[in-house]
Formats: sequence, structure tokens, C-alpha cells
Amino acid sequence: MKKFLTSKIGNILLCIAEIIVGVLLLVNPDAVTSAFVIGAGAVMILTGIVFCTLYFVGEAEKMVIKQLLFKGLLLIILGILCVTQYGILLAALPFVTWVYAIAMLILAAYKVQCTVDILRLSGIRWYFPAISAALAVVLAALSARFSRVKELLAPLVAAVKTVPVASFIILALIWLSSRTLPLFIAALMVFPPVYLNVLEGIRRTDASLLEMARVFRVPFSRTLRGVYLPQVLPYFRSAVSAALGLCWKAGTAAEVIALSGGSIGEKLYNAKIYFQTADLFAWTAAIVLISAAFEKLFLLLVDKIAERMGA
Repeated sequence: MKKFLTSKIGNILLCIAEIIVGVLLLVNPDAVTSAFVIGAGAVMILTGIVFCTLYFVGEAEKMVIKQLLFKGLLLIILGILCVTQYGILLAALPFVTWVYAIAMLILAAYKVQCTVDILRLSGIRWYFPAISAALAVVLAALSARFSRVKELLAPLVAAVKTVPVASFIILALIWLSSRTLPLFIAALMVFPPVYLNVLEGIRRTDASLLEMARVFRVPFSRTLRGVYLPQVLPYFRSAVSAALGLCWKAGTAAEVIALSGGSIGEKLYNAKIYFQTADLFAWTAAIVLISAAFEKLFLLLVDKIAERMGA
């Protein structure tokens, strides 16, 4: 089961990375494609050198059949062209760039569908709020970098914040089953606080530290760990703390309205119908205890991950 979860979480992270690359290609195709072409050229050159080395080191008969010398020289030539003449290649391939970006987004969406389908068929349903939080972090980073993304998401986030939860529950109940509805509502309530807090944390990052990192050409990975992560982490922790409370309350309310079989919400509804005050307080206490324990465990996990990353 542990290997299964690890592989599926890896697939989800890969899908998110592909979506980010696809969006970046659509927003700024020239810069992203230049980096891709130069990187591909460097890989071609290294692969070509390895092929040529294997040709002279390996057995003569096998190397002649495989034609590694020809393949290696061809890769080296193509790699040098990609690294030195990438401007000409980019000028000749604008249409291909857009097609590739759209294809990557479509493929990533299909992979998300396949991965989530497998998880649903396996009975693992905790991932809805987790995916919502991860998506909120990614979109907050994109909104901090690109104002168009922020302007596009602003009305959606405002709508989720202001529209009553009951309205979302009743509306979603038209399309979703009673078992899926609480998960969807919980994920929906998680998104705004995580998105807004992470966005605010990125915006309040010390500009002088970022400027110093650019001047000294600090790699982005070190800038992320040393500058962004310490700045954003307190905002993320407070967002998670608030979002988990909203997640449990909204999910339970959805269970009460949808009457999900075997859920705590159904027990609360039955307690109301039959005037079982003791059961009502007991189930309410259970929700509070589970929510508090889950919040503590999740924040502890966040702190451990941040400690390992050096934040």
C-alpha cells in the first residue's frame, strides 16, 4: 500500500509539473522554449560523446552493427546547433511550441483523470483536500509571477469566499453523489485560504534578498529554500490551520444535507430527528477531536518537511 500511495502521489506531482510547464509555455513561450532547446542540445552533446566513447571502447563487431559513431556524431552536431543557433530554431518553430503546450496540457489532464480514477477505485478518498491545497499553492505562485493569472482567479476565489456553503452543497448535489459531495465541498473550502495566504506570503518576500540572489546568480532551488520557503511557510501554516477547520465543518454540513450513508453527518441528522441530544453532543465532540488531531498531525508533517528542506 505504501508503494502504491508513493507511486500515485508521484504521478499527481508529475501531472502538476506538466500543467505548470504547459501554462508557462502558453504565457511566455519564447523564454521557456529557449531553455528547453538549450537543455535538449546539452543532453544531445553528452549522449553523443557517450556513444562515440562506447564505439571505441566496446567490441568492434557489435559497435559496427550499432553504428554508434555515426549516431554520436549526429547527436553532437544537432546538440551544438541547438545550443548555439537556438534563436533560428525558435523562429522556425512558433507553431510547434503552441501545439506542444496544448498537447502537454491535454496529456496532463488525462493523466490526472487516470490517476484519480485508480485512487477512487482503490477506496482512497482523502486526496481531495490535499489536491486542492497543492493546486492552491501552485496557482498562488503563478499569480505572484503573472498578473493575468491573478486577475483570472480573483473573481472565482471571491465567489467561493462569499457564496454560502449551503448554496454550493445544494448546487453540487445535482451532479455529485452523496458520497462524493462532502469531499468536493471540503476541497472547495480549502482552496481560498491556502491560495490567498500563500500569495500574500510570496508578495511579502524581501525584495532585497531576491535582488541579492539575482546579482550573485544563486540557483533557483537555493533561492526557493533560502528565501521563499522561510517567508511563505508561516502563511502556509496559518492557512492550513484555518482551512482544516473549514474543511471538517463544511464536509460535515454536506454530509448532513446529502445524508451520506454511514457518515458522521448522517448520525447528526438522525440525532436531530429523534431528539437524541446526548448523541448530538457526542458526535460533535468526535468531530472536534478528530479535526484537532488531524490538524496537529498535518502541521507536524509540514514542519518536518520544512526542516528537511532547510527552512
